[in-house]
Amino acid sequence: MVECQPDAASGILPFPTHRQIAYRPGCRREHVHELAPIEEPAVEFCLDLSHHRWARARDPRQAAAWTLETIVAADRAGLHSVWLSEDPDGWDAIAVAAAAAAHTERIRIGTGVTSPFLRHPVQIAMAVATLDRLSAGRAFLGLGRGQPEFYTYGLGIPVRRPLAAVRETIQLLRQWWRPPHRATAASGHFPVHDWPLSVTPLQEQVPIYLAALGPKARQLAAELADGILIADFASEAFLAEILPALRAQVAAAGRDPARFAVFARTNLVLTDDPEPALEERKLPFALLATLPGMSQQVIVPGFDVERLVAELRQILRIEEQLRAGRPWHDIRRAADPDRIRQLVPTELIAQLCLIGPARELRERLARLAALGITHVFVRALPEPDPAVYRTLVETLVSAPAPPGS
Repeated sequence: MVECQPDAASGILPFPTHRQIAYRPGCRREHVHELAPIEEPAVEFCLDLSHHRWARARDPRQAAAWTLETIVAADRAGLHSVWLSEDPDGWDAIAVAAAAAAHTERIRIGTGVTSPFLRHPVQIAMAVATLDRLSAGRAFLGLGRGQPEFYTYGLGIPVRRPLAAVRETIQLLRQWWRPPHRATAASGHFPVHDWPLSVTPLQEQVPIYLAALGPKARQLAAELADGILIADFASEAFLAEILPALRAQVAAAGRDPARFAVFARTNLVLTDDPEPALEERKLPFALLATLPGMSQQVIVPGFDVERLVAELRQILRIEEQLRAGRPWHDIRRAADPDRIRQLVPTELIAQLCLIGPARELRERLARLAALGITHVFVRALPEPDPAVYRTLVETLVSAPAPPGS
């Protein structure tokens, strides 16, 4: 059972996973979740949130309240973490995370993901250190290169050798977040000259998870990050191809593969009627897979993915849009959802997304765990009810009842 008192040395509350949470008599009830332990899950569950609800909202206050209430519900249900996307045309993910930190106790909170071109490394260091203080040591950083064209053509921010910029960012952050909390980089994208950070994190090592698909990015994650985030629509065939090599790279870097987290952005939806959710995922698939380098994770036998993506690129005029410096907002608005839904096979999306009934999802989660996935992303539920999130987790980690029971 988890104690509700903070650690005596650090003053930081422990943050158990959902399988550890229980109520101890004598603790103040607002400091614990009155949920009985559930059986060991094959994977941990994470909440995936973006700014899209805010962008579409007729009532901005209601949208903001829903977001915070949803994070609170996930916290009380025992989900591992909440990942707040950050694009240069959306919300400020750190601001949202800071607001959520004040209303939650155990869930880890971070970006999903930000970029060193959107935020200078010292801004990332300051923001995440502040978030770690506000959350009593629950912050993490989801980091990636972002979409270079957004910055180069849309915002006038030069992007060269983006992976080198990400490497330098991680190295600088490690310096700022560890004693003596001073960073130096003699050259590169971000020359820094013995610059101190006076407000430092509570955690001895703030986790850094790198969004990585290609081989060079995966190698960088294995060398420097605490885990990897694999993008939407990654097929089991792709994961089976890359994860054994990734574990070997982590070991070759002198690190323990068992402590290296592998997050899959699965957009999990538990439903006995998967058709509407699958149809809804076709437009996000088209928008993501047509970006440069963002279809390599789609390996599904029986489907000509290369041809499909090429056709979608023509429909979306994706190269033209990127060269014109158009952001996600404009690219999405210019798309023809009906035409895309007709073109993208539902069966393909069904193999790329965790959408379906409990028995099927349990089987697929077991396969993902066997491949080495440690965490999967759950789509936010319509109602921010802790009991509903709790039921979702229990349903997915519990063995099905024997026939006739």
